[in-house]
Amino acid sequence: MHTKRIFPLVLAALGVFALILAGCASQQSSLTGNPARGGQLYDKWWAALGTEEPVGDHPLWATQTTNTRSGLDTWRCKECHGWDYKGADGAYGSGSHFTGFIGVITMDGKDPDEILAILKGSTNPDHDFSSVMDEQALIDLALFLNQSMIDDATIVNADKSPLPNGNANAGKTIFALCSTCHGIQGTAINFDNDSEPEYLGTVASGNPWEFIHKARFGQPGVGIMPAGVTMNRQTQEYIDLLAYVQSLPTESFVTEGGRLYDNWWKAMGMAEPPAGDQPLWATQITNTRTGGDTWRCKECHGWDYKGKDGVYGSGSHLTGFPGLMDARNMSAEELTAWLNGTKNPDHDFSPYFEESQFSMLVAFIQTGIVDRAPYVNDDKSVKGDTAHGESLFNSVCARCHGADGKNINFGDAAEPEFVGTVASDNPWEALHKGSFGQPGTHMPAGLNFGWTLQDIADLIAYLQTLPTK
Repeated sequence: MHTKRIFPLVLAALGVFALILAGCASQQSSLTGNPARGGQLYDKWWAALGTEEPVGDHPLWATQTTNTRSGLDTWRCKECHGWDYKGADGAYGSGSHFTGFIGVITMDGKDPDEILAILKGSTNPDHDFSSVMDEQALIDLALFLNQSMIDDATIVNADKSPLPNGNANAGKTIFALCSTCHGIQGTAINFDNDSEPEYLGTVASGNPWEFIHKARFGQPGVGIMPAGVTMNRQTQEYIDLLAYVQSLPTESFVTEGGRLYDNWWKAMGMAEPPAGDQPLWATQITNTRTGGDTWRCKECHGWDYKGKDGVYGSGSHLTGFPGLMDARNMSAEELTAWLNGTKNPDHDFSPYFEESQFSMLVAFIQTGIVDRAPYVNDDKSVKGDTAHGESLFNSVCARCHGADGKNINFGDAAEPEFVGTVASDNPWEALHKGSFGQPGTHMPAGLNFGWTLQDIADLIAYLQTLPTK
């Protein structure tokens, strides 16, 4: 064929292609928003928005009977459509999360205006979220569904293992950023409670699809957690990260035991302590507290673990009960016998503890109890480097407690109690909580950051410079 005949054909083809492009452009959406935020909305939209929690079950929940969850869970997009976005055809195609609802992976590339209409109930009025989410939130969610989902099969196998090309060493490098909050082994923050602790390693191994989603979009309501999509992380990086985090611990008995020692029913997610006083409480008359306080290990044995031979050897907390310093040398079997009532039936915690909680307390007593005397002076001042303590505070604690430590008031308006108050009035308590965390909260455990006791003493020394009221 001659060139003169080819040229007009090329021009004609280009013209048709241009018309196609123009047609596509005319159908493109004018919606603008934040697809990464949409990923958090898909996870738990009310936490991402900071709005009131929805009441009752989602209207569509009554159309299925296989998933027995109720209330808030029924309003999460992920509960119907899965962390892998495949619904009944994916990881939620069986088990307790099964609903039979379809996935949303087919929304990828779909006209976002059409997706927005679906979110407003165009295909089913019971799927109308416009009464609980504002327009921009719905747009962000539509854009997430339109462009930000990925097929998790490119990262994780059906058996929950990462693909064979995962490089755990490369994942460890990526994890360095995560460790600033989660600790060097991913155990600084317990997402659940000490009945069933849940750390990064737990999530990555048990539900890698959830791990991938949160690694890509962050945790709703936690603005400091970076989203991988905003850092342009690539698929291979998630494979590597998953390979490394799946190698991390799923338990931390010493710090878990430290929280149980502080307040075990809160640590275990129980609403209330046992009724009445702990049976042994009647054998002393000097400490007049009643009820829940009498069940706390620390109330008998002290924040310094020395009981009547330590800080609680006088004053309103005096009970006359011994400390636990000598118990550190006992075997696990002997300590368990003291905890489950074998040694003394009035010291029986077996109605409340599972075997794992006994193991936690044993680990804490044997390993976590360290004499605090080298770190605290008689006048309650702490022997520490305040400059280093300030650095630790700003890197971790200030996120929740604020720059001056006054964002969280443990007391009330009449008698406020801030971290500065606790550190100044009871440095032994501050050292304990700085080491093991606060029961029933997501407060990180300092020891699981790899901090030494001297690091934590430096932190408390700095806290003593903060306002107390």
